[in-house]
Parts: sequence; structure tokens; C-alpha cells
Amino acid sequence: MCGIFAVHNYQGDINTLRRRALQLSKKLRHRGPDWSGCKIAGNNILCHERLAIVGIDSGAQPLTNENETIILAVNGEIYNHKLLEKKVPNARFKTHSDCEVILHLYEKIDKDVVNHLDGMFSFVLLDTTRNRIIAARDPIGITTLYQGWSSSLPGTVYFASELKALNEDCDKIIAFPPGHIYDSETGETTRYYNPTWWNSDEIPKNPVDYKVLREALEKAVRKRLMGEVPYGVLLSGGLDSSLIASIATRESLKLSATLNGNTEDEDIDESAPDLVAARRAADFLKTEHHEYTFTIQEGLDAVHDIIYHLETYDVTTIRASTPMYLLSRKIKAMGVKMVLSGEGSDEILGGYLYFHAAPNATEFHEETINRVKNLHTADCLRANKSTMAWGLEARVPFLDKDFLDVAMTIDPEEKMYKEGRMEKYILRKAFDVSTTGDSRPYLPDNILWRQKEQFSDGVGYSWIDSLRDAAEEHITDEQFANAAERWPMDTPTTKEAYWYREQFESWFPEEACSTSVVRWIPRSDWGCPEDPSGRAQTVHQAAYDALES
Repeated sequence: MCGIFAVHNYQGDINTLRRRALQLSKKLRHRGPDWSGCKIAGNNILCHERLAIVGIDSGAQPLTNENETIILAVNGEIYNHKLLEKKVPNARFKTHSDCEVILHLYEKIDKDVVNHLDGMFSFVLLDTTRNRIIAARDPIGITTLYQGWSSSLPGTVYFASELKALNEDCDKIIAFPPGHIYDSETGETTRYYNPTWWNSDEIPKNPVDYKVLREALEKAVRKRLMGEVPYGVLLSGGLDSSLIASIATRESLKLSATLNGNTEDEDIDESAPDLVAARRAADFLKTEHHEYTFTIQEGLDAVHDIIYHLETYDVTTIRASTPMYLLSRKIKAMGVKMVLSGEGSDEILGGYLYFHAAPNATEFHEETINRVKNLHTADCLRANKSTMAWGLEARVPFLDKDFLDVAMTIDPEEKMYKEGRMEKYILRKAFDVSTTGDSRPYLPDNILWRQKEQFSDGVGYSWIDSLRDAAEEHITDEQFANAAERWPMDTPTTKEAYWYREQFESWFPEEACSTSVVRWIPRSDWGCPEDPSGRAQTVHQAAYDALES
């Protein structure tokens, strides 16, 4: 991953813009500490902050074609770039970058290039012969991208990987929608990603094929092992990250490490369930396992900076991002530049504990689609910005397009909680020895069939409690009572939410910034409590009570 900043059709002095653009691009340098680049053509500028993962020796950006009429800045990875290069056999490649193929495909098939890319990406491409900019974001929004406008510069359009590079110069900013492409010639942003399950009113009826489901995830992990740098797996000890780690160890001898972060507590077995499970998984997989234990105070001290990097005030995103942010710093210090992570599984398969309250298969399925569509506002945003704050790239196999096409078209009746079935039953069953027939288990049963712990709970139950206590200290009863007057359109309903919103506005005071934030809450119409913690759902404690009995 990297950081990109671009301005199209600037209505002013271009040399003045260059100085300003370099200042704004520098705000993204944490995303790309390895090199910086800048290209100007006419009244357009493209800047790039590079994190070198593929094509380390020659992949500096912005990239250009042979006669430099096309300029490209990309954030992300194109996993099928070798296959795509065969579609442009006469192209002259200047670098070993996986992103350069976008240039040459554009020359051949214009903006239809986006329909051929398999990966995670945001890019801005300038065609100087037409003074045309196209910008696009990957199907689910694994990478981040924002678009902005300034009322003082009509006709000028800005793009950046993060909000902080735009909020000073733009008075209108949106999160660029995933699966869309913008074309300056028409001024329109249109959807290019249209899988059969995306907007269908029909509930899928495909029976689960465990072999197909398993092989789709294995293939997704295999793709994401592409790279020229040391890498690891973020191992929480839950089902999703443990499966990714297991598949990765089977696929590659290059796996550098599994890594885990938790809160420090006297009774670690009780307060940080993920730590114990992560140790079991790592011991079973025989990986080089690293743990990082942070104190509650270290976490609280980091919250203000985390809100700056996340660019959100969503409660559950901030709760879960803190350990991921601190762990990412430790990982980068170890020399690891890329990690695999387990985001997306719970949205696809209805793994959050509140899904137990789904009244029927239709609503269950609709909620999975809604959660996948909004991943870019929550878990994808968290995984991208928590890691990229330290120049660490996170790859997410569960959000592979082919895996989505398999998993999202399974009859939701197969995914739902039933008597004798726990959440994500079909994923667990797909990798169980009774299904695989493999004498070598993917995971031990106490990991494969372990109940869901949401990340902000699993790192230590005292973490969320401490955040609530800190909010009580910072926000008075009087402030909270007047919350609706301060924020009438999106009023915080707890002091914790108020505290985060207040800190967000200290970094991003412009009204335009808050429009990019979406809050993650369970379904109240299903009778679920508003608090996003998995512990707030009755099924969480019920599962532990059943084990004890």
C-alpha cells in the first residue's frame, strides 16, 4: 500500500500548487516511507508516497508510459498482474511494479481496465492527450480514497488516500465509493463492480459445497503471498486469523511470523482470551510467534493519535483499532512490511454474535450484504489505516472477489445459527477433518470450533471497560446532556461516543469531514443492544455458561 494525492484541472498557478501539493502529500508519508514522487502535466498534479512491496528496485511512482502521455499513481496490489501483462504483449514495461500493467491496459481498453483487475487498489490516472483523469477504488474498499472540491476553485477536483490531505483545502469531501470509477470527461462516478449477489432481491438457494468453499479461501491466501519482503499473519487466536495462518503455512515456507497484541492484566487467561488461543494456534502451526502486550494506559494514551489516523469517531472501530495500531508499530520495528489479516469473514458469513437474533433467512442475508457493502467504513478502514499509520500493509483474503462469489451465493439457511450449529458453522465445517479427509488438521478443535470474540473484546475485557471509564472522566454530565444541540444530525448516545466525536473534531473541524463517517451498530430492530461489543449480546455469556455446565 501507499499514499496518493492528486489535483485535476487546477484553477490557479501550477507552481504554487506544486509547493502546496508536496505539503499535503507529506501528510500521507506514514503510508509510504520508502520514496516520494511528483508529476505535473498541464494544470494537473499527481503525488505518490511509496511503500515498496513488489518491484522494490524499480517501482517508484507516479508511473508513466513510454512517451509519458499517461501518468499513474496507485495505492494497492494487483495480484493478477502477470496474467494481465500477457494481454498487452507489445507493451514496454519500465518497472517490475505490479501496478504498471494498469497503464498499458488503459491504452488498449480504456477505463474498462478496472473490470480486469484482481486486487486491492485505489488509483488516479491522467491521460494528458485528453486532459482526462480517471479514478477508481477496489470493489469492497480495502484501500482508502477520498474525493474533494473547493468552492473557491470551481472545476478543480482533488483525490487523496486520507482525509487529512484534503480537509484544509476542500470544503466538500466524500469517501470515494468502492467498486466505482470516476471519469473527468463526463464528471460522473459509475459503478463497475456488479456481482450477481450485490443488489439481487432473490435469496440465493445454492447448497454449501465445503470443498469449493475451502479451495476458494486457499486460493485467496495463495494470491496474497505475492511480495519481495518479510511478512506475517495477524493471529488473534480466533477462527478467521487462525485459518489464514494455517493456510499460509501450508502454502509458503517464507512466513516470517505470527503476531498478536493484547492488554496487560494480572489474570491473562481470563481477561485476554485471544492471547491464550493465539498461543495454542501458533504452537499447533509451529510458527515463529511474537506477542506484544500493551498496558491499558498505553492504549488510552494512543486514542487521540488513533482518531487522527483513522479519521472516524465510530466507537467499535476505535476500540478495535487501538491494539491493531500499537501492534503494527511493533511489527514494523521487527522489519515485517506486510501482514495477512482476517477481516471480512464475519460480514460475509454472519459471524457477529448479534446475527443469532436474525428473525429469518431473508433478513440474515440482507444484513450480510449490507455489512459487506459498508466494510469500507469500518473493518476495512480500521485494517488499512491502523497498519498504514506505520507503513505496514495488510492483505485480506476473505475479501477476494472469487471467494465472495462463492460465499455470498450460498443459501443463508446454511449460514444461520441453528440448534447444534454455532456462528460461521459452514466455514468451520469446510476445514474440519471430517470434511477434508486430511490426516493433517488445519487447526485443533479448540480453535476451529471456538466461539467468536470480537477483536476489541478478545484483547482483554478490561480494555473496553477502561475506555468507558476514561470517557466518564473527560465528559461531564452537562456536556452529554447537551449533545443533541452540538450534533443534532448524528448525536452521540454515550459519553464514550461523545469523547471520540470531540477528539475527531479537534483534528478535523470542517463540517465536510464528518460526512465520511458511518457508525457501526448492531440491529436494534432485532432486539439487540446498541453497544457493538460482542459481550453485550446475550449469546456470548450463554456459550460460556454451556461450556461450564
